[in-house]
Order: sequence, then structure tokens, then C-alpha cells
Amino acid sequence: MSLEARINDDIKQAMLAKDQVRLRGLRAVKSAILLAKSEPGASDTFGEEKEIQILQKLVKTRKDSMAIYQQQNRPDLAEKEQEEIATIEPYLPKQLSAEELQAAIKEIIAELGASGMKDMGKVMGQANAKLAGKADSKSISDVVKAALSA
Repeated sequence: MSLEARINDDIKQAMLAKDQVRLRGLRAVKSAILLAKSEPGASDTFGEEKEIQILQKLVKTRKDSMAIYQQQNRPDLAEKEQEEIATIEPYLPKQLSAEELQAAIKEIIAELGASGMKDMGKVMGQANAKLAGKADSKSISDVVKAALSA
């Protein structure tokens, strides 16, 4: 079952259950999918990789917004963002733990023979391709910087 079909089914269930919090998050996902489909050059269907990118972007946007709301002392708005994150994250693949991410990055560095910060771009390209959907780019970048500068 595609992500879009799962979201549509879950929207119906949330409507029947009158779960406004879940419904808000699911509608945001559906909207993002429809926008991605209507982009110039986009096809009517896309693969799992594109679906994961859409979901990751939604979660990242909400995390950034939540941080801003917390800085501005707006816990009510930060809570809404947290609720939407909790609704969207179950549709993403299981994220790697910090230890698993470090091990995967060390393996990639060994494969490429990277030795310093000058190889960061090469390692990041390979890591983002290999770990897509399993870790966000910021976490990957932080681990790569730490590994290459050590």
C-alpha cells in the first residue's frame, strides 16, 4: 500500500474517531504529497524514497518551528508542533540510534579511505545516499565532522 493510500485511510479513521490532533498532522502529510505531485515535471506516482523525503522535510520543519516557539516562550504552539511530529514519525522508517549511526559512518569512511575534513563532501554524499530515511542530514553531518576531525 502506498503512503498516500495509508494516509487517506488513516484520515478516515481519525475523522470517525474525532481525533483532531491526528487529523491535523495527517492532512499536512496529504497536502505535502499533493504539492509534490503537482510540481512541474513530477509524475503522478513516486517511489518510497521520495515519500520518505517528504515526511522528513515535514518533521524537520516542525522541529525547527518547535524550537523557535520554545525560544519565544510559546509552549502552546510548540505543543501543536510536537503533536504533529508524533503523528508523522510513525510513517518514517525506524531511525538509527546514535551508536548505529556512528558505526555506519565509520564504515563509510573506511570504504572511501577518507582521512580528513577535505573528504567531508565525499563522505557526506555517500552517507546521505546510504542512510536516506534512517537518519536526518544534520545528525549525519555532525557525526561525519566528529569522525573526520578526530
